[in-house]
Amino acid sequence: MRASENAKCGPAEAGLHPNERDGDVKIGSPREVFPGESRVAMTPDSAKQLQKLGYDCVIESGAGIAAGFSDALYAEAGVEVVNSAEELFASSDIIAKVRPPEESEIGLLSADKTLISFFYPASNEPLMEAAKQKGASVIAMDMVPRISRAQKMDALSSMANIAGYRAVIEAGNNFGRFFTGQVTAAGKVPPAKVLVVGAGVAGLAAIGTSTSLGAITYAFDVRPEVAEQIESMGAEFVYLEFDEEQTDGAATGGYAAPSSPEFREAQLAKFRELAPEVDIVITTALIPNRDAPVLWTKDMVEMMKPGSVIVDLAAERGGNCELTVKDEKIVTENGVTIVGYTDFPSRMAAQSSTLYATNIRHMMTDLTPEKDGKVNHNMEDDVIRGATITHEGAITFPPPPPKIQAIAAAKPKEPVKELTREEKLAIEREEFRKQTRSQAILIGVSAALLLLVGAYAPASFMQHFIVFVLAVFVGFQVIWNVAHSLHTPLMAVTNAISSIIIVGALMQIGSGSFLVILLASLSVFMAGINIFGGFLVTRRMLAMFQKS
Repeated sequence: MRASENAKCGPAEAGLHPNERDGDVKIGSPREVFPGESRVAMTPDSAKQLQKLGYDCVIESGAGIAAGFSDALYAEAGVEVVNSAEELFASSDIIAKVRPPEESEIGLLSADKTLISFFYPASNEPLMEAAKQKGASVIAMDMVPRISRAQKMDALSSMANIAGYRAVIEAGNNFGRFFTGQVTAAGKVPPAKVLVVGAGVAGLAAIGTSTSLGAITYAFDVRPEVAEQIESMGAEFVYLEFDEEQTDGAATGGYAAPSSPEFREAQLAKFRELAPEVDIVITTALIPNRDAPVLWTKDMVEMMKPGSVIVDLAAERGGNCELTVKDEKIVTENGVTIVGYTDFPSRMAAQSSTLYATNIRHMMTDLTPEKDGKVNHNMEDDVIRGATITHEGAITFPPPPPKIQAIAAAKPKEPVKELTREEKLAIEREEFRKQTRSQAILIGVSAALLLLVGAYAPASFMQHFIVFVLAVFVGFQVIWNVAHSLHTPLMAVTNAISSIIIVGALMQIGSGSFLVILLASLSVFMAGINIFGGFLVTRRMLAMFQKS
């Protein structure tokens, strides 16, 4: 080959590993070719962060338009804009995508390139085999293990969070009524009842959105460790009276595992009981590398009220609802709307792209420990190994289980015994006796202190001292019974009280009595600590809610 021809060879033709070539390593993002996909794997902000790791960034023209990122914004961020996917694949060492690659895109890979995208290897074996034949390294963002260290690159959770939020918005759009209850002059409006099936990331996002809109929210999950999370968000956990030991979420990487036939029947019976009552059902239940379990059957749909809505977030894997049609919205004969869209994150493309690009950037940070623009594909690293499905001409899927469990196994709760009326009264009487006893002791000590001080102190001092003792007693009784959650606003009120104490103490410092001067000085000192400490704590708390 002549020298002039050799100079024209691109990176793919040179056959060198990115770390062996002269010049900076490039990471590029092509335009998504999947119909209706609006997300992009690189944003102008994420490109700036990637450049700090030592990479040059490339984007295909128009790749970010649907997400609100113009070519001009990328150019301002120092990103090279190319005109075609072929040009981008040829010039980039690392290709970052959102959707799994099409066969045409796999054909543009070579042994010196790394592809990072969603891939779903369990259901895309031919595609994975094609990537292996090309010799490319493929990192599947959907295979990132769910361990604490990998949360920052957990793209499935990022997209599920958006999907859960959007599912409630979509349900509200099709429900056509209020979520929250209202009492108006024109009449009473009952709140909507929402059931969320599955309390993973998407389910918890749906629960949070539903409760914030004022709906009465119920949630069900086969994992007992999520019950407290559900209740802490203001929803009611749906319990099953079933003796079988619940699934350990830690054993499945934070996902639910298949249940026994007996448990499934008990679960379906509970859903049939709830079907006539709920207005909106949002299903999110998925099991890794399996079709979605059918949890909302045809007869349950028929039991629901006209105008009810089902949003099936598992539609891409077949759906949790028996009547779900993938990528379509249907209305049943009894007036129930079933939404089977699979592009909820894409419907919020700007937000989704920002989060996904951040996940990619964190993955590149782990792949570039020296921040020198050179990839270190460390297969001993739990996260990198877990997400890698092809490497050095071999298929590395499925990965070994991570050494660290995703969720600690929940300890079984002791059954709560329901107290009888007599037992409750007995407990209340005992509590009243304890409070009366403590108050009597406090009053007795205060009276003894007054007598002791009164024997030696002047009459003018005793007038102030009696007021002080009474203030301490009343203040103690009031403050002691304030809930812990109200201590912060209470502290702001005590700042005002402390300022009054300082004014009164300053007026007493000029008196001739040494004891009065001493107590007044101590009052100024202690009230000053309370004021300045209160403002300091309040300022720190306010800073927690300010945007960085």
